This record gives sequence, structure tokens and C-alpha cells, in this order.
Amino acid sequence: MLRKLKAIVGDKHVLTGEDMARFSHDFTREFNWTPLAVVRPADTAEVSEVVKLANATKTPIVPVSGNTGLSAGAIAEGAIMLSLERMNAIREVRPAARTAIVEAGVILSTLRDAAEEHGLIFPLTFGAQGSAMIGGNLATNAGGSNVLRYGNTRDLCLGLEVVLPTGEVMEIMSELHKDNSGYNLKHLLIGAEGTLGIITGAVLKLFPKPRAYATAMVAVESLSGALDLLNRLQAATGGAVEAYEYMTRAYIEAHMQTKQSRAPFDDTYDVNILVEVGATAERDVAEQEDGRPAVAHALENTLGALLEEGVVLDAVVAQNEAQRREMWERREAAGEVVFAHMPIINNDIAVPVDKVEVFIEMANAEIIKADPEAYPLIVAHLGDGNVHYAVKAPNHSAEIKAQIVESVEDCVLKLGGSFSAEHGIGTYKLPSMQRRKNKAAMGAMRAIKAALDPNNIMNPGKVIPPE
Repeated sequence: MLRKLKAIVGDKHVLTGEDMARFSHDFTREFNWTPLAVVRPADTAEVSEVVKLANATKTPIVPVSGNTGLSAGAIAEGAIMLSLERMNAIREVRPAARTAIVEAGVILSTLRDAAEEHGLIFPLTFGAQGSAMIGGNLATNAGGSNVLRYGNTRDLCLGLEVVLPTGEVMEIMSELHKDNSGYNLKHLLIGAEGTLGIITGAVLKLFPKPRAYATAMVAVESLSGALDLLNRLQAATGGAVEAYEYMTRAYIEAHMQTKQSRAPFDDTYDVNILVEVGATAERDVAEQEDGRPAVAHALENTLGALLEEGVVLDAVVAQNEAQRREMWERREAAGEVVFAHMPIINNDIAVPVDKVEVFIEMANAEIIKADPEAYPLIVAHLGDGNVHYAVKAPNHSAEIKAQIVESVEDCVLKLGGSFSAEHGIGTYKLPSMQRRKNKAAMGAMRAIKAALDPNNIMNPGKVIPPE
């Protein structure tokens, strides 16, 4: 097998032994494994040949991009681990069409930088953007902080190039915004976590880069008050709010402890919001006497009026880019801050936006039934109802973890939510899928998997629990 793999990609691109160390654990280092080998193809043709070999020998194959996932979706014990890191070309940026054609190994921040050279943005953004790759973003349908305005990764993709489990290359690299020619196979592959094929290329949407930003930290009395504030800010800005991120008092304190950072306000508050408005219109970006854009003054004036009304308790508007980056670092460091408190019971859930407060109250009451000392570290994409409800349970055990996860799921489903919002299923949430996924939907998923991958070689054991 190793000899044949080396014949396809070259000797130095088949890693074994100690050379596989960085591919043998997940981001959290909670899960570890030993692949058969790590293969680093240079192009789609080589991916195709590797997959054909795996299919013919019924050898499991696990694709990996930046390995920044949080659901243990790249466990590859005894499998061929296929790294996309060499397939990192931005084939073309087309400013007039506002699209980019890229390979799956392109690092997210690299694409964002390339788009910016043309006055455009690829709006997907989150803390791991300096190492996460486009293939992984698509495979998990990543979300991030700008979903409120631009949507998930699924909404940012026009077409795909995919190597199917047989090794056939499915070229659906459409650049069209409308195409109703049969089943939407693109959406089937996005979010499938490499269980139906390996994404090797994509056509992605770009957007005009805001010419000015207005960013602030805002404290409000409650989450219902925060939702009212969001709606009023959307009305005041013409729907230009790009990010609306919630952080609890406990998370702010954990950030200050972990990062040795300063507090966002002079006083402490339970509900802390990072809000950012992006402006493109000339009237909003026009420089004022103090050198700041009009949109910054507009946000400041709006928050000032709401402060007088009592809707806002406190507010700090960034006066320059350094202050803006400080505010964003507080939110984007969430992974580092939360996982500094390991072991953590990680829950990535979504509920209707007007049910977030109810969910948190319900879940907070439930987790202490499993462990009276348990407490949550919460950050949330409040504008789209996605809550990262991480639980620190000092009396951690497998039984307590299972009880907390199930009780959180109960709260989520009572409110019509989902136990998986943006991190994917991987292996971490297989028990949740077994318990909670609609049986007919699960049957359809198994039928699709069996039809496309009858030998079950493609990232086996992920997403779909065994019958």
C-alpha cells in the first residue's frame, strides 16, 4: 500500500512514523490516533488516484484540512489520512463577477487577504482563520461571526469540485447564481464532513469590502434587551450590522485571567455585546473632523440615545483600529480561553434568536442537577441564535458528561433548536444523532451514504451513527 501511494504522490509526500505527529491528534488534543499514512497530493488527479486505490482495497480514507475542528471529525486510526495542504492555489479572483476559484487547501485568511487586494472580502471569519482551510470550512459548513449579514459557508459557495468515493471527479464548478438542473449536489456535499467525497476546489462568492467599520462593546440588562438593541441598530443602519456577539460575565473574567487582558468596561455586567457595523455608502464613510468615519459617529449617537433611554447600560465605541482589534481579540480568543479550562463539555447549539435567553436559563438550571459545581462559559453569535454553551464540571466523569449533554439537548429541542449549529457532528456528537435525529431523516442519510460509498471507505464512523 505504501509503495503504491508513493508511486502516486512521490516518496516525500507519504508520511509515516514520527512524521505523522502533527496529524495524529485533534485541536483540543483530547483525541489521538495513528494513521496508516498521511498522503499529501498535489492536485485533484492525484487525489482521484489515491481514492481509487483506497476503494479497490477497501481502506478507510480520512480527508484533513487545517485540523481545527471541534467535533473529532478527523480521527483516522489505521486509515489513509489525506491532507489537502499542498492544494493551496487561488486559481483566479474575478472582481467583476465577485467570485474566487480556489483549491481546498487555501487557508481562510489567505483568501481573505487576496480578496482585499481587489477591494473585496470573503466574509467568513472566526478565531482559527489563520490555519483553517477552505475544504474544511465547506465540509463542516462553518459559520463564524458574520453569518448575521452574509450567511454560513453554504451561502458563500456557487460550485464545487469533488472526488467521489469511487475516485471519479465530480466537476460542478458552477459560477451561476441560478441553476435548477436537477438535485443540488453541491449542498449535499457541503456539511457532509468528507463522508460522501473529498472537496478539492470551489467557486466562492466575494462581497464589497466595507470602506469603514464602527465597532463597540455594549452592556445591556438582559438578552431580550440585547435582541431589541440589535433590531434597533439594524433599523438605524439599514441592515448593516455585520457581527453581534454575546459574552457572559464569566467568559469576560476567564478571558482576562487567561490572556491577562483589561476589562471592556469600568464596571462589570452580565450581558456584554460586541457589535460591528460595516459601511460602504459614501455618506457613511465620509471622514469627520476628528478623522473618524460618519458611521462611527452614527453608532456612537445611536448608543448614546439608547443609553439615555435605559436600553443600554454602558458602551465603548472603538476610536481607532487598535481598539477595534482589541475588542475582536476578546471574542476570537474563545477557543483558547474555553479550552484552557479543560476538561470542558462542549455544546454548540442553535435556537430561534428570541429563545436564546430562555435556553440559557433552562440549561443553567439543568446542569447543576448533574454537578452542583458546574458552570457555563458562554459566547454566542446572538444575531443568528448560535450559542457555544461550554460547561466546566469540576466533578467531571463520563456519566456526568453524558447527563449534562442530554439535559442541554432536552432544553434545545423543547425550544425547536438543533444540537449542532456550526461545528459539525464528527464522532463527538454521534450519540446525539442516535438519540435526537428524526428516524426518517437518518434513514435517508444512510441510504445516500450506501449509494455513494458502498465500501464505506470515506471518513467512516463520522456523522452517521451505526444502526
